[in-house]
Amino acid sequence: MPLSGRAAIVTGGSRGIGRAIAERLAADGARVLTCGRGPRPADLAAEIHWHAADVARPEDVATLFAMARETLGAVSILVNNAGIQIEKTTDETTDADWDRLIGINCRGVFNMCRAFLAQGPETQGSIVNLGSISGEVADRSMAIYNASKAFVHGLTRSIAVDHGPDVRCNAVRPGWIETGMLDAGFAGARDPGIARARALARHAAGRFGKSEDIADMVAWLVSDRAGFVTGQCFTVDGGLTAASPLQPLLGD
Repeated sequence: MPLSGRAAIVTGGSRGIGRAIAERLAADGARVLTCGRGPRPADLAAEIHWHAADVARPEDVATLFAMARETLGAVSILVNNAGIQIEKTTDETTDADWDRLIGINCRGVFNMCRAFLAQGPETQGSIVNLGSISGEVADRSMAIYNASKAFVHGLTRSIAVDHGPDVRCNAVRPGWIETGMLDAGFAGARDPGIARARALARHAAGRFGKSEDIADMVAWLVSDRAGFVTGQCFTVDGGLTAASPLQPLLGD
């Protein structure tokens, strides 16, 4: 078991990608604590520890790390998955929207990374931040979400440079993953069925991603098998962004 004996925190583990990551790390032998802003999900595996926390609040993050050290031991793996979307253009975005999204997607990731690094001079291990292809290529009407993911990518590189070789830090940029967020996006189209078919046709892999696809990448990055990998952002999108943007216009 490649992660046997190691302690991990995974944020945003109540469902979707975060849940899949927490389960995969536990299956690989890690002792896992995950968190969210609500109560423990009823179907969360018994071996995965839960703590209600808002990662945008430094005091919640401090409590989360204290609990992890008490129950799991020194934390050597951190996966920052917690994040939200707000579908608005820049001029539509309110101050409240900014505070809510940037608080979780940017400040939350920063708070967690800072707490991980502050465990002491002996801190060693691996951080994986969940970015997005939206931090590289802008999705329409997702202004501050796109910007927040670009922040995550930049912070990832800075941590790798500043804190190596003791801490490795990488990011994963998921593409279109079969979660509630993807379904909600298609539901807003004039014809959800046609929108889904057109989107699917742009994926070289012939399918949308699954949460487990991202969990597999994260599990590799935090393991010793990726010991020479740091400061990188890995796109996992089934080939979506590899294709020319002219492809849908030219047809087959």
